[in-house]
Amino acid sequence: MAKVKSLYVCQSCGATSPKWVGKCPACGEWNTYEEELQTKTKGKYGSSIEDVYVKSKPVAISEISAENEPRIDLLNKEFNRVLGGGLVPGSLVLIGGEPGIGKSTLILQVALHLKKYKTLYVSGEESAQQIKLRADRIYKGETSCYVLSETLLENIFTHIKAEKPDILVFDSIQTIYTERIESTPGTVSQIRECTTQILQFAKTHAVPVLLVGHITKEGSLAGPKVLEHMVDTVLQFEGDKNNLYRILRAAKNRFGSTSELGIFEMVQNGLREVSNPSELLLSEHHENLSGICISASVEGMRPFMIEVQALVSSAAYGTPQRSSTGYNIRRLNMLLAVLEKRAGFKLSVKDVFLNITGGIKVDDPAFDLAVIVAVLSSDLDLAVPKDTCFAGEIGLSGEIRSVQRIEQRIAEAEKLGFKRFFVSKYTKLDNTKKYNIQIVSVGKIGDVLKALFA
Repeated sequence: MAKVKSLYVCQSCGATSPKWVGKCPACGEWNTYEEELQTKTKGKYGSSIEDVYVKSKPVAISEISAENEPRIDLLNKEFNRVLGGGLVPGSLVLIGGEPGIGKSTLILQVALHLKKYKTLYVSGEESAQQIKLRADRIYKGETSCYVLSETLLENIFTHIKAEKPDILVFDSIQTIYTERIESTPGTVSQIRECTTQILQFAKTHAVPVLLVGHITKEGSLAGPKVLEHMVDTVLQFEGDKNNLYRILRAAKNRFGSTSELGIFEMVQNGLREVSNPSELLLSEHHENLSGICISASVEGMRPFMIEVQALVSSAAYGTPQRSSTGYNIRRLNMLLAVLEKRAGFKLSVKDVFLNITGGIKVDDPAFDLAVIVAVLSSDLDLAVPKDTCFAGEIGLSGEIRSVQRIEQRIAEAEKLGFKRFFVSKYTKLDNTKKYNIQIVSVGKIGDVLKALFA
């Protein structure tokens, strides 16, 4: 017999309480406790699907082979880059993002192109006919992708045992539920229990699993925080619905770097890989326009050029406005204070608007110098030469500090045809003569002004 117990569970962090409380003592969120029925079944854990699992036994660590298993090539360079070179057998990959950003499109597109691997696409949100309509729009060739519209985990494992797929996809994990837990799908208990059973299957059978997850209104992954600890990789699919570009970032990766990112462009027939984002993130129509500057950025091991736009105008309503899109507003306020204190520019009575083109978000300290130059260019109404780019961090004393991977940034700028590159005079370069681009070393904000606007 099963013992049924009623508990109140926080839908934000998974903390439990025997009675309802207004504020969660664990995470501090308000009105997140909901009543759930906890069922405890006598017998072995996971006995309902124990025929699916292979029983393991302890092995001496000296007997374990340390050879790297070959990764599965997803035939998508951007996706492979973020994963660290491909999909690791037996790994769990969780992909989160806002509704309508393109998570299902990305996963289905990858599954359709994998002809050598049998993929089972389990959908709890769409019917097979709806998935077929999207598949026809994305890909019309031969494929080995199978579609299953099911939400009960026990039935899903029955089909898995019959089909024996090489790759599993769950879209989404919040819609899957198990009969072992008497609560509604999407609750903390259901998500935790379903993920645990999927994890056991993936590890024992070396089958990689891709999980699509919902996010909350705060932007974090829905469900208990333990969900992110259980999986091997957590990916964030970001972007603006009003913009064509999408960015895939790794928030956690046990098999690769978390500093890599992949860039996609949303087109009519799915998501297109952007192999050279520098050319797409630069505007071609900014001649003789003030407030536009180019910064050399690095994300992980990947350098690319990004355009920074600034607009400085008189405060029309008395109180100056500060607005930033794609850049930390606190960082912008700090740079404006440095300009006011160290360079003598009276920006406290002016509106300042900053925009990073392409709809992407940046946090590279090397952006500071480009932001400073764009603001001064707009304030002085003097255009920055379009063949000039910048990379440097601004200190509180007004000095320009060196940044990492400067040689990769210079090489990318040279490849794209830039003529001048502003760097900190404290930057250590092995040999500047090997570059066909002029390296301008500056130490203070005043040095930049003299070199640009004389």
